[in-house]
Amino acid sequence: MTTSGSRTLTMALMDAPYETGTTTTVLRIVDAALRKGINVNVFAYEGAVSLTLKGQAAHPNPVKGTNAEDQDHPSSAKFISALFEKGQEAPKLDWVNCGLCVDERAAGDWIDGPRRGGPGDLLKWSNESTNTLVIGAH
Repeated sequence: MTTSGSRTLTMALMDAPYETGTTTTVLRIVDAALRKGINVNVFAYEGAVSLTLKGQAAHPNPVKGTNAEDQDHPSSAKFISALFEKGQEAPKLDWVNCGLCVDERAAGDWIDGPRRGGPGDLLKWSNESTNTLVIGAH
């Protein structure tokens, strides 16, 4: 359970970047919770471990006739980096990438912030959180 009146939301996320609108929605929920002073834990597993990959690159949009700079396509890694800036102190953002999932995808070159963990982290967080939200794949 939570202590000293703090609230914590734990989220489990499985979708890879850009596959569905789910990831964007989850990141917006994380942002909203942090803005409201709620601590957030994110457990990324399966394809979601790729959300924090450092090497994500912007791309052009030939349909619109824009280059990569003009298009300014946001990467999930940039979005998550901004969330870590918000969640450095209080409220706090903690993000775990499932190590098993990372290894099978060779997805270990992350932005600053996430850490390696496993299903035990999700169990611990769920037991300690005000609420837990599990976002399955589509």
